[in-house]
Amino acid sequence: MALRNAVMAALLEGEASGYDLAKAFDASVANFWTVTPQQLYKELERMQGEGLIAARVVEQERRPNKRLFSLTPAGHEAVRAYVAEPSGKPTAIRDELLVKVQCADAGDMAAVMAAVTERVEWATAKLARYERLRERLLDGRTEDEYFARAERVGPYLTLLRGMSFERENVEWGRLALRRLEGRLAAARA
Repeated sequence: MALRNAVMAALLEGEASGYDLAKAFDASVANFWTVTPQQLYKELERMQGEGLIAARVVEQERRPNKRLFSLTPAGHEAVRAYVAEPSGKPTAIRDELLVKVQCADAGDMAAVMAAVTERVEWATAKLARYERLRERLLDGRTEDEYFARAERVGPYLTLLRGMSFERENVEWGRLALRRLEGRLAAARA
């Protein structure tokens, strides 16, 4: 998937500055796509040059002027064309932590356990952020009410997938830690 598709998906929410888009990526799209600010701004320039997005300058007092980006009709057409494309193969896991875990018995098991612990903590914190976002999206509604009345349901569905992914990271990490601790205890006995 190209970064442009994730940017266009974020702009479906409406006009946004580069800063707003970066925050939106952290808050919502990050559950399936990550980007650095440099990558984002470079892509925004490229997309504007290709006519997929338009930018307008908003003058601000006491702050630098900002550019707000929005999808053009060509951008909306590109979104429709992208959605109609076959999705291809599912994403494969490519995770350096798993390589370290694979080597746990041959290396420093305590270091591997520390890395797994860090992953569990990171996933737990991310899950908490996702839960706060979920509560904001629901805004007092049940999920059924949200799906029946929300203007767009895609952001909520992708959020649910991100939450599921982070729950699995926590569950797997805790299992791995229990098993690695058991190996260490057995080695000491």
